[in-house]
Amino acid sequence: MTNTSALVLALLLIGAISVDVAIYGSEHLIFLGKKLADLLEWLAFWR
Repeated sequence: MTNTSALVLALLLIGAISVDVAIYGSEHLIFLGKKLADLLEWLAFWR
């Protein structure tokens, strides 16, 4: 991955999260963050 493509991907993710928070609020982002932490813990178990 080149620096340019990484920067574009990062800007797209930040933009998508910003629009999502502006439209729906941040409550579900907390839920998704907790689920991501659970997934990472589960993946670490299988490592």
